[in-house]
Amino acid sequence: MSAEHTLTPTSYIQHHLSFLAEPVGQGPFWVLHVDSLLTAVILGVVSLGFIAWVVRGATAGVPTRRQAFVEVLVDFVDEQVAGIFHGERRKFVAPVALTVFVWVLLMNAMDFLPVDIMAKGLQAVGFEEFRLVPTADVNTTFALALSVWVLMIFFSIRVKGLGGWIHELFCAPFGGHPALWIPNFLFNLIELVSKPLSHSLRLFGNMYAGEIIFLLLWLWAATGLVGTAFAAVLGLGWAIFHILIVVLQAYIFMMLTIVYIAMAHESH
Repeated sequence: MSAEHTLTPTSYIQHHLSFLAEPVGQGPFWVLHVDSLLTAVILGVVSLGFIAWVVRGATAGVPTRRQAFVEVLVDFVDEQVAGIFHGERRKFVAPVALTVFVWVLLMNAMDFLPVDIMAKGLQAVGFEEFRLVPTADVNTTFALALSVWVLMIFFSIRVKGLGGWIHELFCAPFGGHPALWIPNFLFNLIELVSKPLSHSLRLFGNMYAGEIIFLLLWLWAATGLVGTAFAAVLGLGWAIFHILIVVLQAYIFMMLTIVYIAMAHESH
């Protein structure tokens, strides 16, 4: 934040919660959050690049530490998929789940970066407004959830056929009598709409709340020596607890991805 501006709770939080936005059309809705998109893409490349780097250096003998770490991670994700998904497309679902887990984990972990130090560094290169936690942006989490939702619809149609999928929409779960077609469709429509909403808002809500708490703690540190001491102690405690939230939310998002794709292969 610029030195000439008086620091107030409102201006401090508003500044750090402002996006680097670029209009792409008419109206406030058509705005691209460049910071969320750029950070998510960079972290996606980093995560895939790290795994590819480990795979290229993998050996059949005694594994290196990084190879052992990735093998444990892969085995863990594969076990989660095997426990839920029993279809023949497990070889596709497991890599998707691994990618989702690592990518979301890295995006969540951006919340551990010191917000004021990062803000000063970004201002030095010309970015006055830049948010570093993509998953604290509902646009990012909703885009991820919609991607999973599209995969769910795709596999559901592929397994059951377009006719079978439409038949299930209108004839399940209450039966195929014509009088029940509308209630069945409304019931299934609510289910279809609620999945991406709950999938995205759960991740967004937890990460956004964590970001707000960190900002409030750093704001407290600006009140003086006593405030700085309390903020340091509470900030350390919250950071340790936030490690659990960061990992847990990535795990939950991955598990829901597996569950939704598995449900697409089931019939009522």
